[in-house]
Amino acid sequence: MWHGLGISLLVSLVSVGAGLIVGAVLGLVAGYFRGFLEIAIGTLADILLAFPSILLAIGVVTVTGPSLQSVIIAVSLVQIPIYIRLTRSMVLSLREQEFVLAVKALGASDLRIIFRHILPGSLAPLVVQATLSTGTATLEAAGLGFLGLGAQPPVPELGTMLSDAFKGGYALSSPWTILFPGLLITLTVLGFNLLGDGLRDVLDPRGN
Repeated sequence: MWHGLGISLLVSLVSVGAGLIVGAVLGLVAGYFRGFLEIAIGTLADILLAFPSILLAIGVVTVTGPSLQSVIIAVSLVQIPIYIRLTRSMVLSLREQEFVLAVKALGASDLRIIFRHILPGSLAPLVVQATLSTGTATLEAAGLGFLGLGAQPPVPELGTMLSDAFKGGYALSSPWTILFPGLLITLTVLGFNLLGDGLRDVLDPRGN
């Protein structure tokens, strides 16, 4: 059980980390440079958001083949548009601030302005969103595993454990084979959601 939880957490953390990095970079580019880049990146985000996240993940895993690596790719792709929109909105609110205009007037390059002045101001909401997304990613990874599209035997993973218990007909004879994996998934998602709410209160006291 604990080994399966470790694998589920690894998938979630890697997926959210990859989605955060790619989405934040695209959001920074779209929000700072505007123009055609903003339209192209915004359209990409809208297309990805047009699909329900679990259906998009299922489609990606179906194309790439069921495996742990495919689940990471699928869940990462689902996370990217969330960070594109969040980062872009933060950049749009910061790029016209006086301290950014002052640095630009002093001749700082665009990259320096983005990574030394704008990105640090966007980190707080990104950290909160990453924490909340980790719980969602855990649930999505477990869902793919339950459908047989995630980790393949003999790799233990919580969603795969639930699937094996149902397929083996152990729901009535051995209910703990369903209870404990489901309970770990629930507690993991709840824990990350509570952590995200706590971080939001700490990092954004003005929102209280």
